[in-house]
Amino acid sequence: MSLFELSKEHAEIKETIHKLAQDKIKPMAIEIDERGEYPREVLNLLSEYGFIGANMPEEYGGAGLDLLSFCTIVEEIARVCASSSQVIVVQELGSLPIMIGADEELKQRILPDVATGKKVIAYALTEPGAGSDVQSLSTRAEKDGSDYILNGQKMFISNGGAADYYTVFAKTDKGITAFVVDKDTPGFEVGKLEKKMGIKGSPTAQLYIENCRVPEENRIGEEGEGWIIAMKTFDKSRPTVAAQALGIAQGAFDIAREYLQEREQFGKKIASFQGLQFMLADMATQIEAARGLVYRAAAKVNELSSTGKNPELTQASSMAKMFASDVAMKVTTDAVQLLGGYGYVQEYQVERMMRDAKITQIYEGTNQIQRMIIAKTLLK
Repeated sequence: MSLFELSKEHAEIKETIHKLAQDKIKPMAIEIDERGEYPREVLNLLSEYGFIGANMPEEYGGAGLDLLSFCTIVEEIARVCASSSQVIVVQELGSLPIMIGADEELKQRILPDVATGKKVIAYALTEPGAGSDVQSLSTRAEKDGSDYILNGQKMFISNGGAADYYTVFAKTDKGITAFVVDKDTPGFEVGKLEKKMGIKGSPTAQLYIENCRVPEENRIGEEGEGWIIAMKTFDKSRPTVAAQALGIAQGAFDIAREYLQEREQFGKKIASFQGLQFMLADMATQIEAARGLVYRAAAKVNELSSTGKNPELTQASSMAKMFASDVAMKVTTDAVQLLGGYGYVQEYQVERMMRDAKITQIYEGTNQIQRMIIAKTLLK
């Protein structure tokens, strides 16, 4: 199969989620943005159709789909509502460290409920003083018998307050280590919810962790393996954020193209104006270029799953995330411009897509960090 051509199976999955997103999620998008709360109705919908655990192995209740399939699912949901795509993106992000590094007992205990949507999970890495610089984590985990005592603070945590489980990274004497923390654990508290520019239906919260006792069996992997687990997680999760950005861009393009074909000025359709045609041509070309990078990165992850190694994966993931998110920001901005005054009002939705697009350039590693990673792989 060509990297730029979906197989019959991938195309069928894309068509199925496209129809579901257009019919069921698109009508809710404006309300989800205005309400600014975790969209449980989307979680229930995706769970009902088996998409919430699409990327998780079948033995843990998931659909066992490869990353290319998962990326097409994210793309089609983000095409109509970025906040709704966060439901599945963050569910993947929080569960990936468990799939990558946990022992079988922990996988069997946590993943089935996450894969079926009975439980929501979050990924808690970022801190006030440790964003791009992950090694500067200050959250500590001290061994105490058969438990660990965690102390620290996390911020900008997606699904904060909505999640039942949190994958928390903390420093131990042997280095960064990951743990699964239940929301009801004494000493674990969700702080304020952030008021954000976009993806308002995806709650972002601070976490306060004070003398929080976590059993040893909730440790993901061995002590000191958290850094490697986090980096392996990003290699697999960045293509999905790239797919999210791709979907946002495609959704804005869809609206802009339809508007150009309907709107009349100076006695003719504005789609006949060459200046606007050129903008639309650039948008379409940029989107297709981004799609190629996203699908290529997803294919690299699939190769990793089958062969156990792929040295090109980190570069491909960073390229896809960086380029697709830059395209999403440009395309959505151009879409607002093409719609003129209508683009600036909520009814036409491209203003929401423009707001939503911005975060894709920031989370999962800023695009400046992605450029550093790509350069490092080129000069290594």
